[in-house]
This record gives sequence, C-alpha cells and structure tokens, in this order.
Amino acid sequence: MAVIGIESSAHTFGVGIVENGKVLSNEKEMYRIGKSGMIPNEVAEFHAGNAGAVISRAISKAGISRKDITGVGYTRGPGLGPCLQVGQLSAKILAKRLGVPIAQVNHGVGHIEAARIFSGLDKPVVLYVSGGNSQILILSEEPFRHYKVLGETFDIGVGNMLDTFARAIRLDPAWGSTVDKYAKNGKYVELPYNVKGMDFSFTGLVTKASKLASAHSKEDLCFSIEETAFAMLCETTERALLLTGSKELCVCGGVAQSARLREMLGIMAEEHGIRFGFCDNQFNADNGAMIALVAERMLKGNCSARIGECDIEQRYRVDAAKVFL
Repeated sequence: MAVIGIESSAHTFGVGIVENGKVLSNEKEMYRIGKSGMIPNEVAEFHAGNAGAVISRAISKAGISRKDITGVGYTRGPGLGPCLQVGQLSAKILAKRLGVPIAQVNHGVGHIEAARIFSGLDKPVVLYVSGGNSQILILSEEPFRHYKVLGETFDIGVGNMLDTFARAIRLDPAWGSTVDKYAKNGKYVELPYNVKGMDFSFTGLVTKASKLASAHSKEDLCFSIEETAFAMLCETTERALLLTGSKELCVCGGVAQSARLREMLGIMAEEHGIRFGFCDNQFNADNGAMIALVAERMLKGNCSARIGECDIEQRYRVDAAKVFL
C-alpha cells in the first residue's frame, strides 16, 4: 500500500510517499522569503508552479509508478488558505485520476506522529512548536482518540515570533533558523518572561526584543530571545510531565530543528528520568512524508473522504482530529 502525501500549509510544497510506515521518498520545493515574509497568494502561485514537478520527482525517487499508489493524503489545515488550496486541488486531481481513496490530514498530527513514530515512543507528552503552533499535548481516548491540549500559546506560535523578530532586525532570510545561527555567538539581555501554568505568551517578548535593536547587537538579542522563549517552553513542558506522570517526551515541528531547544529539553528530561525523542530535521520541517504517514493509517482505519467533500480548514485544531495508531 503506497500512499502519497501532499503538504502545502505555508512556504513548503512537499510530497512524500510511504509504504507500510516506511518512507520511500520525501521531496519538496520551498518558497524563499528574503527579508519580507510571506504573501499567501504569491506563495500559492509558487506552489502551483512547482506541484507537478515535485509530485513526479517523489514518485520517481520512490521507485514506483503511479499505478502503485493506493491512496492520497493532503493537509486539510491549519495553514494559509491559498496555499492549502493548491495542495487540496493537487490531491483531488491525483486521487480522481488514479481512482484511489483520499484522506484529509491535520498538519499538527502529521508533525506529532512523525516524531512519535521515528523516536519509537508510545504515548509521550508532546511539545509541538512550529510557525503557527506552540502546544503541549498528550494522547487521550476520550471522547475519541485525539491529542489533548495541556497548554498552549496565548497569542502567536514561537516560530512566528522568531520569524517576526527576524524581520524586525532585518535578517536575511527572515526565518527563525537565521535567528538560531546568530544566537550562537550572543550574550544574554534580560527580556520579558511570560508563563501561566502550562500556557505561555510571546508577543511581549518579541516587542521588547525588537525595541532593543538599536541598543544591542543582533547576536545578543537573538541569543536572548531564544533562551527566554525556550526556557518558557521547558518550564511549561516540565510541569506537564510532572502533572501527567508521563515518562516519555517528544518535541516536533519546525522549531524542533533547533539544537539548543533539544539540548535544553534533553537536560530537563534526563533530570527526571524521562525518555526523550525527536525525529530527523527533514521530518521536523514541513514535509509530505509526515502527511503520507498519517494518511496511510487513516486509510487503513477506513477514514477516507469523498472527493467532492474534500475541503480546507485554516484553523483546523490538532485536538479536533481523530488519531489512528
């Protein structure tokens, strides 16, 4: 059962193919933002112009033909509307031409399941940190099997916060990953720290750091904003672990590519005797394979959609999606 997954929630058009949980290929093209950030319609045009080539490349790299594909999955949401629509349309066309079932996948569940599967964890506390999302979750069976939110951001995701700061101080490209590079040579400057229980807020942090741009070096501010944000995430995640009694932790999403965040979480987990896991960075970044992995499990669980009913949901919450193990 070879299943193809299409991811197009933001800057990446990704296509992955899996068979019985094994990744056969994972191809993508990514929109380059420079210093300006993303304009959704422009990104969608980029995706539309690259969709066919990325799909063909993924099939070729997988060493299969189109007739070997038995199912299609795509990111239903959350994400940028115009970008999601390109992936949705691509998946619908592919499913109709091949005569195979189609699954609508939650982007967050894709990230979580990739990390859980590849790290070999069972039912961990999950720190999901990406552009639009920052949440602490755990698998729950009631009222249906889903990832229950234990804590989350009050305002913006940590990835968006870092991207916003990168634009404010004119980093090129204006990504959180560029902030991460500058942070390696910085010294700490005190910034706002906002945690309440297992929830957190990042707007005060990015506003203050941006205002200090003329008074401190980019290296110092990048280091300080990362250290402060990551400490907030570690504190709230530690609280979730202690309150749930879980002995497993995984981190996933685009910001999980940060070696510093993984280092801080690893230290905390070791202090409590907790098994800590994460996946390879190609699966932390937005990618099609994570969508294919979830779609394959959904289709095996007879959870498919009629092509005419396939839609997008820009604010599709991770806790609203049914999980198939």
